[in-house]
Amino acid sequence: MASQIHDVVKMLSGSFRKTFDDYKGLYLFGTYLTEPVAEDEDIEIVALFENTDKQKREAIWPIVGKVETELNVSIDLYPYTQEEFKNDEYLYDEVMKSGKFYDKLGINK
Repeated sequence: MASQIHDVVKMLSGSFRKTFDDYKGLYLFGTYLTEPVAEDEDIEIVALFENTDKQKREAIWPIVGKVETELNVSIDLYPYTQEEFKNDEYLYDEVMKSGKFYDKLGINK
């Protein structure tokens, strides 16, 4: 499971970095980090960008779909700016408590 997570992070980070100049990195959070995971469990990720307009959101989903298909996983992705992320207090608190941050190169910081 750990190598599958590593592959998801690397593929998403690589694609986001190549597609969006303002990609900052991502947070992995949820059950994949805290307990044994069932096969059909979603991989929960917050991706951070400088801005998140409609056009960007439309471009994100084909990238996520490609990673899901290639790795046979389900990804629950939240594309946010840092401000939007902080304003989603419930999610922000959960991620800050137990999430792992990966920079735009996919390296855990």
